[in-house]
Amino acid sequence: MNITTRQRARLRAMANTLQPVLHIGKDGINDNLVKQAWDAVEAREIIKVSVQKNAPMTAREACEELCEKIHAEPVQVIGSKFTVYRQSREPKIILDRA
Repeated sequence: MNITTRQRARLRAMANTLQPVLHIGKDGINDNLVKQAWDAVEAREIIKVSVQKNAPMTAREACEELCEKIHAEPVQVIGSKFTVYRQSREPKIILDRA
């Protein structure tokens, strides 16, 4: 699924008010974190993730790896936080899918 520039801009605006729901620490991205991310994206469609200072990767690297594992689209990476989006099986209609 590819999102358009307009949809990405809308998702970035929505992400401004979000608080991180996942934190990547010294263990990096393990199976448990992937499961939590999958469940969170399925429930909310858009989530913000924080990468702690002791993590073995940068926020951009973590975003790419997590998006690949949960089949999500990266929305934005700012500092140590990133936002990802994936349409859930039961769409919440947060984006116009035209």
